[in-house]
Amino acid sequence: MPEARQAPYNVLFLCTGNSARSIIAEAIMNRVGAPRFRAFSAGSMPTGKVNPHALALLGRLNHPTQGLRSKSWEEFSRAANPEAPELDFVFTVCDNAAGEVCPIWPGQPMTAHWGVPDPAAVQGGEAEISLAFADTYRMLASRIGVFTSLPLEKLDRLSLQRRLDAIGKSAEQPARAEG
Repeated sequence: MPEARQAPYNVLFLCTGNSARSIIAEAIMNRVGAPRFRAFSAGSMPTGKVNPHALALLGRLNHPTQGLRSKSWEEFSRAANPEAPELDFVFTVCDNAAGEVCPIWPGQPMTAHWGVPDPAAVQGGEAEISLAFADTYRMLASRIGVFTSLPLEKLDRLSLQRRLDAIGKSAEQPARAEG
């Protein structure tokens, strides 16, 4: 990684639909990582709208939600968008996106898979759905917290890659409703 820098590190969170997990990760990183990191999110097949449960959770936790939108990862590909920001890190947060062939990203970003269960897929009542979204938030906040505390300027690329991969394999399990 480069020596101390003035500009923030650009981080892209990817998921297939870009409606819940990647949006939540973007919001967390933009709060926890500012001003050192600037986050974006995108999807390979964006739904075109942010999941209302994700927006409600972020709103309850006082995250700014204006400007959050479901968008294609093509916005971040220099082939499709010459004005795309140069990316330093790209994290997939769903298993489907991890297996897809990604566009060529500007720069040479470090990549890792930080898969978490899809809260939008949870069936049940409002309590079960809310718990799933809260779990997603907790898991992503934990990983992002560990990531933002890394001494990036002091790690070589191989050491950093190992740490990024280890963060994605952290054994945090979703909470289970009693019942």
